[in-house]
Amino acid sequence: MNGTIRSAIKAGLTVDIVLKQDQRTGKLTRGIVKDILTNSPNHPHGIKVRLTDGQVGRVKQIVNESQA
Repeated sequence: MNGTIRSAIKAGLTVDIVLKQDQRTGKLTRGIVKDILTNSPNHPHGIKVRLTDGQVGRVKQIVNESQA
C-alpha cells in the first residue's frame, strides 16, 4: 500500500520512507512511525512522518507485517 493517504498511516506501523537527502536517488529507509507530521488528508508525494529513531521523511510504502 502506498503512503499518500493519511488515514492509512498510524503510529506503530512499519513503513518505507524517503529521507530529504535521498529524494534524488529514491533510496528507502525502513522504520516504525512515531508521529505523523502532515496535516492534510492526503499528499501526492507521501505523508511526512517521524520514525521512532527520529528520522523524518515521506512514506512511500506501508510494509505489511508478513513482509517485515
